[in-house]
Amino acid sequence: MRARRMTSLALLLGAMAAAFAPSDVSQGGEPQDTASAVNPHLEGMPPRDLAAYGLFLGDGSSQEPAPGVLPYDVNTPLFSDYAEKYRFVWMPPHTQARYRPGESFDFPVGTILVKTFGYPHDFRHPDQGRRLLETRLLIHKPDGWVGLPYVWSSDQTRATLKVAGATLDDVTWVHTDGSRRTLRYLVPNMNQCKGCHEATGKNRLAPLGPTARNLNRDLAYAHGHRENQLTRWSRAGILAGAPAPDQAPRLAVWNDPATGSLADRARAWLEVNCASCHNPRGAGDTAGLDLRANQDDPRKLGVLKPPVAAGRGTGGRQFGIVPGQPDASILLHRLETTAPGEMMPELGRRVVHHESVALIRAWIKAMDDQ
Repeated sequence: MRARRMTSLALLLGAMAAAFAPSDVSQGGEPQDTASAVNPHLEGMPPRDLAAYGLFLGDGSSQEPAPGVLPYDVNTPLFSDYAEKYRFVWMPPHTQARYRPGESFDFPVGTILVKTFGYPHDFRHPDQGRRLLETRLLIHKPDGWVGLPYVWSSDQTRATLKVAGATLDDVTWVHTDGSRRTLRYLVPNMNQCKGCHEATGKNRLAPLGPTARNLNRDLAYAHGHRENQLTRWSRAGILAGAPAPDQAPRLAVWNDPATGSLADRARAWLEVNCASCHNPRGAGDTAGLDLRANQDDPRKLGVLKPPVAAGRGTGGRQFGIVPGQPDASILLHRLETTAPGEMMPELGRRVVHHESVALIRAWIKAMDDQ
């Protein structure tokens, strides 16, 4: 009798262990079938401390995701004054995002999109450490998305909610060319999130980065295993309806010639950095520009198109893009300047992204040969 009881107990414990064991994709902060300790705080006031969400292990300074939190990356990122970004997504257990080929996925209520901004002390030697500046959360609440900025303390042990944003002085790093650079880093307030994330006509925020064409790439997961992100999300059960990666759209990597032509890469950069506003449903739709990568009407890209109401933002130029003449093109002027009211994008940057300016310049110059 005692032996039978021991056998029954062993079977029960075994079943419990199987029920609560991580799935084969739970390592390294990836999705798992077990209950998650993450709390999206969908009701009431948002927590003061980032740690209250349970998104990271420890105090979060290592950016090691908690079980159920999936790291992800994009083909072409938004430029943010050369800051590096660490991206993660969490969805409530047993929920899925719905695949959409031309826009951000349709994420379930409770989803948290996480983006941490920081600088390595030396871009040439990333192993020498980094400084985290802020972690932005985009949380899908029952009445829509809300953006929350959390600013990291100087000792990197705590990130605190700053509803009104913040200015971080003397952010310093050694750049890839060995030069030491310093800037005053601006953390946006909650209302400024609308500048890029507002869904036109809905007065609500919407995700931007997690689109099929920007997520369609390989990523290194736990134990060095590499897998396409669309495949991984589908296999993990958090994405429904996605086709095979070779059947899904893919955005070029703006600075990798192996991923696309000069035009492909320039268009990818413009889509990510400009098309959130400059599309038919965006906040900048009155300009008549559509800078999405799949737009093939030259006029809508700004080719020989006079400005609608750019004012001094034209830099004295007459057309958005003049083929073969980058210095006569309004588009290039707005990327090269840092003057308020003239520079584009108008939010999210304080310095010139010289590498992308060179790319756009080469693209416009090459138009003369097309």
